[in-house]
Amino acid sequence: MTRTHVFADVWNAEGESLALRDYQAEFDEVYRAAEGEVWKLERAQHFHEPDVPSWRAAHEGDWPLALDLIEETREPLTAMYRERAAFLRLRVVEMPLTPYMRWEAHVFSVRAAAGEKIRVLTASAVADLERGAPLPELVIFGSDLMYQVCYDEIGAASGARRIRDTRVVAPCLTALASLYREAEDLLPFFEREVAPLPPPADLSQPPPRTGIGS
Repeated sequence: MTRTHVFADVWNAEGESLALRDYQAEFDEVYRAAEGEVWKLERAQHFHEPDVPSWRAAHEGDWPLALDLIEETREPLTAMYRERAAFLRLRVVEMPLTPYMRWEAHVFSVRAAAGEKIRVLTASAVADLERGAPLPELVIFGSDLMYQVCYDEIGAASGARRIRDTRVVAPCLTALASLYREAEDLLPFFEREVAPLPPPADLSQPPPRTGIGS
């Protein structure tokens, strides 16, 4: 089975729908108990996150406060990653970076320094995987538990689908690990492509559709 079919199959896989609050509570519980590695795939280039203080500050134009609030997460994140299973995140990026992605990259720079294992992959590298459908937003706990995170039309998280079919989950995990090996570590990417940029503006405005998964 090709990687194209692996990810496309997620959209039609059977799963149990979870409201956002239920998904967040379940994620926290499962992550606390997780052993081995936890994987996350993110594709969309814009999300709406008004519940995140640094996002709100950046959206309101207070970039120094946004950075300060991001920095405040470093110590608790470091403590969390020291105690829990390794968290590996693959972030697909389109160039030029959207305002949201420019803010998120600063969040990720702190997360990476705290212990999260983040890599980035350009959208062109996954174009062949998106001929029929965009890459889904996934969180994978081993070969028998995966969540497809769902978002509404403005990019706000709305919940998730819990998928336990190993015929779907296991191939996705293998394909995601393969893409991760092809990707670049976050921090060099950040220093080259993000750090020189001015503060982003208008974080709440979705960008023009620049790719099938946007």
